[in-house]
Amino acid sequence: MVSVGEIYDYIDSFAPFRSAMSFDNPGLLVGNGEAGVSSAVLSLDITPAVVQEAHELGAELIVSHHPVIFHPLKSLSADSAPYLLAQYGIAAICAHTNLDMAAGGVNTCLAERLRLRNVRTLREYEDSGLPEALEGETGCEYTPEAFARFVKEALGCDGLRFTDGKRTITRVGLCSGGGADLVYDAAQAGCQAFVTGESKHNILLDAENMGVTLVDAGHFYTENPVILPLAVKLKIQFPDVAFFESKRMHSPAKYL
Repeated sequence: MVSVGEIYDYIDSFAPFRSAMSFDNPGLLVGNGEAGVSSAVLSLDITPAVVQEAHELGAELIVSHHPVIFHPLKSLSADSAPYLLAQYGIAAICAHTNLDMAAGGVNTCLAERLRLRNVRTLREYEDSGLPEALEGETGCEYTPEAFARFVKEALGCDGLRFTDGKRTITRVGLCSGGGADLVYDAAQAGCQAFVTGESKHNILLDAENMGVTLVDAGHFYTENPVILPLAVKLKIQFPDVAFFESKRMHSPAKYL
């Protein structure tokens, strides 16, 4: 039987855990590498609902993007995800910023979903030289509103926010999740638009003033594009393991 450690090592081969950003806490966060895996669930987050889903499926492992343990635990309630993982004997491998920056990782998958061409590094992470943000060209010209509508449809968003850069868009920068501060790099590189998942008021104002259409499509929706390709990759490498995409992961944000 395939072990948790073998799956960890395979993920490490294309998204090295040591390459994660200094603040991060990726890795095998619950369980041990010797445990066998016949089925696993892939999810952006490990919530109590996702742990329960994995338990109902008989899965021995959850592979997630966001770490189920990020800050030091000061208490452990019986309804928390880490407690439930231990209770059910389910291991957790969390590939976070190491997967963001990996070739074929989160940002690459986001660029593919946005149909960008000639994708290349916009900014390198100084500690590793890996691409913290990407840029590429669109297949056609967009007005700011038309581009925002395209992003919404491409990512399946319930809604999004955008600034009107008042320029035709042919060159786009991106950083999934909370990467809005990289809009300044995008502007300097000549991008007319920048796609990310979270943005503050002052950054939206700055983007508008710089003539950049900043599209805030939501943290979940800018990172979720990696789940299916990751599942496919794992299924090919480990054909004897059943990999399930979680049906209970979701964006917690609601729109009126």
